[in-house]
Amino acid sequence: MRRLLLAGLIALTVLPVAAEPATSAQPLDLETIMANPDWMGHAVENPYWSIDGRSLYYSLKRDGSPVHDLYRVDPATGQSTKLDPAAMANAEGPAVYDRAHQHAAFILHGDVFLVDLGSGRRVQVTRSSQPESSPQFSADGRSLQFRESNNWYVYDIASGVTSPAAVLKFTDDPQAKTPDALQQQQLDLFKELRQNKDDKDAEHAEQQALAAADPTRAPLPFYLGDKAQLLDTELSPDGRWMLVVTQPAHHDDGKAPYVIHYVAESGYTETEDARTYVGRNDPAPQSVLLLDLSAHKQYPLSTDNLPGIKDDPLKAIRDKTVAALEKAGKDDEAKALKAPDVRPITMYSMDSGTAGITWSEDGRNAALEFLSIDSKDRWIATVDFNKHALVPQHRLHNDAWINWIFNDFGWLKDGRTLWYLSEETGYSQLYTKSVDGSAKALTSGKFEVSEPQLSNDGKWFYLRTNQVAPYSYDVYRVPSSGGALSRVTQYGGMDQFALSPDDNQLAVLHSSAYVLPQLAVQGAQGGTPRELTNTMKPGFTAHAWIQPKIIEVPSSHGAGVIYAKYYGPADETDALSSRPAVIFVHGAGYLQDVSESATYYQHEQLFNNLLVQQGYVVLDMDYRASEGYGSAWRTAIYRQMGHPELEDLLDGKAWLVKNHGVDPKRVGIYGGSYGGFMTEIALLRAPGEFAAGAAQRPPADWITYNDQYTSNILNDPQIDPEAYKISSPITYAENLRDPLLINHGLIDDNVMASDSLRLYERFVELHKKNFWISLYPLERHEFEHADSWYDEYRRIDELFETWVKPGTTH
Repeated sequence: MRRLLLAGLIALTVLPVAAEPATSAQPLDLETIMANPDWMGHAVENPYWSIDGRSLYYSLKRDGSPVHDLYRVDPATGQSTKLDPAAMANAEGPAVYDRAHQHAAFILHGDVFLVDLGSGRRVQVTRSSQPESSPQFSADGRSLQFRESNNWYVYDIASGVTSPAAVLKFTDDPQAKTPDALQQQQLDLFKELRQNKDDKDAEHAEQQALAAADPTRAPLPFYLGDKAQLLDTELSPDGRWMLVVTQPAHHDDGKAPYVIHYVAESGYTETEDARTYVGRNDPAPQSVLLLDLSAHKQYPLSTDNLPGIKDDPLKAIRDKTVAALEKAGKDDEAKALKAPDVRPITMYSMDSGTAGITWSEDGRNAALEFLSIDSKDRWIATVDFNKHALVPQHRLHNDAWINWIFNDFGWLKDGRTLWYLSEETGYSQLYTKSVDGSAKALTSGKFEVSEPQLSNDGKWFYLRTNQVAPYSYDVYRVPSSGGALSRVTQYGGMDQFALSPDDNQLAVLHSSAYVLPQLAVQGAQGGTPRELTNTMKPGFTAHAWIQPKIIEVPSSHGAGVIYAKYYGPADETDALSSRPAVIFVHGAGYLQDVSESATYYQHEQLFNNLLVQQGYVVLDMDYRASEGYGSAWRTAIYRQMGHPELEDLLDGKAWLVKNHGVDPKRVGIYGGSYGGFMTEIALLRAPGEFAAGAAQRPPADWITYNDQYTSNILNDPQIDPEAYKISSPITYAENLRDPLLINHGLIDDNVMASDSLRLYERFVELHKKNFWISLYPLERHEFEHADSWYDEYRRIDELFETWVKPGTTH
């Protein structure tokens, strides 16, 4: 569950561990490995190029503080400088350029800056208490556009005047109101009232005429009614059009559960609203308006012509549930499940949080990306500005669900050719399509393509792919007109990149097992990289950490192979014939932990080292539902969460028994979030297979998780109650026979602590034994405090020492 159990597997990067001698033979201990992670070092974050391409900026967390400092590094020498507050005044933000490359603009501390590239003159365009964002140049290069929330402004470069692009009012137009019967009677009876109305109408007409003829005036407002709520606005680069995304104004989001703060600064117990449960109310449907800013007219853009939008992909499931409800005499509930005539949609949400809308550079074309609320379809459509209508360009359908990544799209430099990612072959690949032509695949194969970046000259796409092996990622490039896909970097653990303004260099973040993201620079066509940072701490890199071995576990259920990381002693020649083992289960569900990059699970990786030191071997598997292996691997869990994954974990256990002398009765299991869910599923659906399990912050009943994640995989609980029943650990509570430790933060607003408390109460009522719960009053989903990390893993360590290592029978 990327949004669920993952704080973000973002660009991790690495300097090879070999750069630091592994000299430390000091035994590991829990106090050290669960300490504040500052002792390991820091990840280099968010690199971007300076406007002139001669420097790179990056962020680095400050020791002992959540504050991140900004650094500037010279790619030629590798010399880095931390910018103090005074130097920050002359820093730059990630830049955008006009088409003629005469000006650049960026956001710094929430304000807009403009730079003349010829003279180097820098102008601060705004200085406001509200942050601005999204700078873009007009198609003719004469003005700079930017937004403050959903209000767009246009800065005229020659005059220095800033004006609103449009004024939106979500009320009815008072001048457009037709008199009702009583008002008309008043006007018919009284001359003075008629004169007053005529005067107001004349003044309004004069204001409209002046606004139309005089460009120095602020624009007249668009009245959009009181039945809609504004979500997003996107302004065309030519300044002619605006797309406005709305939802119903009074949509009921459903009742929100509480997070309870038992330990609060006030000394009183405090409550906090959390997110609603899945199925308590569907997400609000969204609509799009097209505003003609020149003619001052508005047009709704109907989505009724999107192919398949009137289909019901859930018909078979819906009919079965409706029949069961009608048989039970629940006619009202059955009626509520009737399929809509036209499926409701939402806009795809971009990484910036804005709606899925992209304009061509000349502003003459716009593309919009829609998702069906039932998660089965994604559409890309363009706008016919003459007919004020959508033109469907591409439909991606999945009987399970559309992925929440691999949805990037945009325009080539010609302004008439779309590019987009699609999983239609089973793997994310890159395509182009002219607005009046057919699609063309630029990449193909059984590997994933992501993070496409079009070069500034428009000739190349730079991509992140795992073409060599599912666990190995690098930068590749392919001509935007079509051609061979060629490899640019050679890291295997490449996680993020940024192309220089002149298209000649790549800034690359790369990582490895025990090295957090580091920054390098190399030629955009390939070549030897120059390493620019080394932010790991000597005390950490000096330890002889176990390099995980990436292995292939054969599936006994027709899934091919399951990639995994194996942690074991360096010398296994004298391995015991019967040894204990632990399986670590990564979280998020859709996350890839078996890769050559640094892991998101730093504490767990160090704990795995400690377990090996104590005599265990450890396996970490990318079970089905994990990222990086195509859509069939991802959607294998549709309507049956926990089932294919458990088959894979049991295959992993069998591999350990066969290949590393593991005692099948001495295997423990642990994980957090989705990994905690799988730990509970393993113990409750396969009792006796695992000697003990530790579940951190686990979802125990999917009906109490959120809509955004859960309904994708299990549909709506009213339509598909059986999927929730068979997928939830609480359903199998009566099967508990193996020791289970549950650890949960009490102020977790992602997976509520009530999930674990409800399961705990079921165990109490079922008179179960050997189950424990540990609650952490100051922790949310992602634990932040070293004391909590230590306490959590002390309990896990003791659990395994008691029930797994000695082979206790129970």
